[in-house]
Amino acid sequence: MIKIKFSEKPEPGVKGGGTKKFYAHVVTDGEATIDELVKDIEKFSSLSEPDIRGVIVALENVIQNKLSDSKIVRLEKLGSLYPSVSSEGVDDPKDLASSMVKEVTINYRPGERLKKAINDAGFKIVK
Repeated sequence: MIKIKFSEKPEPGVKGGGTKKFYAHVVTDGEATIDELVKDIEKFSSLSEPDIRGVIVALENVIQNKLSDSKIVRLEKLGSLYPSVSSEGVDDPKDLASSMVKEVTINYRPGERLKKAINDAGFKIVK
């Protein structure tokens, strides 16, 4: 179950806040660390803890390299990671420069199986 809570918030973009309404938001319940993931993966595989940890660290390194090479990293049912930038705009193409990039981020698109799992999880309202 996904834990949610409702909080009163002003209307976005309305000067003075407009009419306040209650909106749902997720209440996170801690974090799942690599240690916890490794222990859970051990239950579903014949790999040892050091092997699983090694694969996770190697995957992280490979993903970093692929994203740095402008690749989309497709992790099948997990989804895709891809690099993204935001920049200033210019009127004249002669003024283009890489220094115009303001922010570099990584975007994530979940796979269909993950989207289905989260949509089917149900909700529990917490106080």
